Amino acid sequence: MSNEQILRWDEIKESAQTSFWGYLGCELVHADEKEVVVRLDAKDHHLNMMGIVNGGVLSSLLDNTMGIAATAYKQDQNIVTGSLNVNFLRPMKLGILEARAHVTHATKRVLTIQGTIVNEQGELGTMATGTFHVRSPRAGG
Repeated sequence: MSNEQILRWDEIKESAQTSFWGYLGCELVHADEKEVVVRLDAKDHHLNMMGIVNGGVLSSLLDNTMGIAATAYKQDQNIVTGSLNVNFLRPMKLGILEARAHVTHATKRVLTIQGTIVNEQGELGTMATGTFHVRSPRAGG
């Protein structure tokens, strides 16, 4: 990554801390046009009443990670989620969860992305596919 790209990611990470990303506790570990890695230290407030990580937390973690993958691939921050299909394969518990995402198909305006979440033991818990749309900048700002 170039120094300019590193500075841009640092700015994105800093501004994200006051958003839902920061509220969840996400940590950007790696981002380039081939793969994005995000970690979350799942704590008690991430759990549902059954004592496993809430599906909304896992979905949000994947949505964020896959959105960053789209941004890194296109080098454009003006990208939104079009659809997200999440499959919960194994209950996730307290501890470090690692989400990974990569682009599987891209056109000029639409990207298809695959994402996964594994626990500290490397067990696959959640996987998703999604479409992400490059939005046109608004005229006049």
